[in-house]
Amino acid sequence: MSTLDPRTTALVLIDLQDGIVAGDKAPYSGHAVVETAKNLAARFREKSAPVVLVHVGFRNEEEVPSRHVDDAIPIPTGGTPPAFYAFAGGLHQPGDIVVLKHNWGAFTGTDLDLQLRRRGVKTVVVAGIATNFGVESTVRSASELSYDVVVVEDACTSMTADLHSFAIEKILPRIARIVSADDLTLGE
Repeated sequence: MSTLDPRTTALVLIDLQDGIVAGDKAPYSGHAVVETAKNLAARFREKSAPVVLVHVGFRNEEEVPSRHVDDAIPIPTGGTPPAFYAFAGGLHQPGDIVVLKHNWGAFTGTDLDLQLRRRGVKTVVVAGIATNFGVESTVRSASELSYDVVVVEDACTSMTADLHSFAIEKILPRIARIVSADDLTLGE
């Protein structure tokens, strides 16, 4: 992996919020992913590279995607409780870009593309939960929008190790570079 230019690279962290981090995840626990993401974010902030925190939630029924699917995500009556939205402890720092999404991908229906382009971003480094849902959807959109995309494998996880592995081994390498957190290098 070559060294990334911090002037044109942003870290995009997907759904590292209390309502999603908790519970069974594999191959890494949600808390392990958060710790890896915190370390990545600190490295990006140290180089003055943008850190984007994306969270998902629905304030009311009008924000919920189509419910005409075979396995709809349950949404509580009255919307998502505020505690569900909260970023995992210590993740959010002043100066971070915060994006609230209402779909799996972070670009659809948000101003994320505008926020990145205004800052001259050409490369996005993506991590979060779940590898095969929010991360994969965001990576697909980023690729379609002509960003260079890097996925940090050990800063992603899913509901099962098989779901994570399929995305990391079969889908994402076709549209992104896959690295470990330790192998990610930001230049000067």
